[in-house]
Formats: sequence, structure tokens, C-alpha cells
Amino acid sequence: MPDRPSPRISSRKQPRQARSTELVAAILEAAVQVLAKEGAQRFTTARVAEKAGVSVGSVYQYFPNKAAILFRLQSDEWRQTTGLLRAILEDVERPPLDRLRALVHAFVRSECEEAQMRTALNDAAPLYRDAPEAKAARVSGTDIVSAFMREALPEASEETRVLAGDLITTTLKEVGKAFSESPRAEAEITVYADAMADMFTAYLKSLKRP
Repeated sequence: MPDRPSPRISSRKQPRQARSTELVAAILEAAVQVLAKEGAQRFTTARVAEKAGVSVGSVYQYFPNKAAILFRLQSDEWRQTTGLLRAILEDVERPPLDRLRALVHAFVRSECEEAQMRTALNDAAPLYRDAPEAKAARVSGTDIVSAFMREALPEASEETRVLAGDLITTTLKEVGKAFSESPRAEAEITVYADAMADMFTAYLKSLKRP
């Protein structure tokens, strides 16, 4: 049975003038509002166009379908997460375990602040997750984590470092997602993030032992 073709999710063209850039920004802002209000199942290009106050044709100039709009929102979120990883984990002025603790706190807080949008984007993932662009985007940040693990565990084998990096990032994503599904007070976020950071710290310290 032949594979189904992947949806086209690349933008049709990139805005080159200030007016075009403003139009794309308005479309994306409207998309965020529609997705937050309507959810992934009722998200349509027509609703986005209406919310942005533009024609559907104007939206199609830049995005071939709703999957392309949703993928752009997801890509922006991925870039934000990668930027967070880079800013914290590449700060060589701080010890590795301090950086890891700072990352846990920043990530958990971000998950809680953007829980509604992240949930909606996760629901929309089937629309674009099999496209080549999505597969390429998901690997962003891997090199940053790998470099950090080489610094944090210089004596460990590469296999051990890969396992540790995968375990920490997967746990952080899954536990952070589950924790953010309910409204959380700032003090609660701090206590939870500290506990998770303690767990990761103890794990990495155990891998350093002879």
C-alpha cells in the first residue's frame, strides 16, 4: 500500500516588504487566537482570515493550507525552546549542574505559562508531523544537549551521555506537560522545578562515580 503524500507545510513565500511582514504577523496572531479559542479541530483558514481582517486569498499568498499555519506556530515554539536551551546550557560561566537547574526552572515555568497553546498545538500535530519539514525541525536542540552532556559527563562513554541527554529531555517534556495541565501558583512551580532538578542532579552525579 503506497504511503500517503505528506502535506505541504512550507510557506508559499517569505514577506519581503514591511507591509507584507505586518500582514504575516497579523495572520499568525489571529491564528494563535483562533487556535486558543476554537481548538485544533475547529481551526480553519477562513476563521483565521476573518479574525485577521483579511481575505482568505491573502492568507493563501503565504500559507497553502491550515497545516502550514499550524506548523509555523509550532516551528516558532520550537525555535523559542531551542533559544532557551542555547542561552542557558551554553553559559560556560556557570557550572553544568547550575545550568541544568536553571533550565528546569525556566522550562517548567514556560510550560505553565503557555499550557493552553501547547496543548492545542499538540492536538494539531497529526496535520503536519509526518512532513519532512516537521521531522527536520524536531531535531533542533539535539546538538546543544549533546554538547552539554559532553561537558557535564566528560569521563562517561558517548552511549551513556546520549542516554542521559535523552532521558532528561524526555522526562522534562513529558512531566512538564503533565504538570502544566492544571493551573499552578508560582510557589508550586518553584517547588516542583526544584524537586525535578534535584532528581536530574542526583542522576548525573551517579554517572560520574567510578
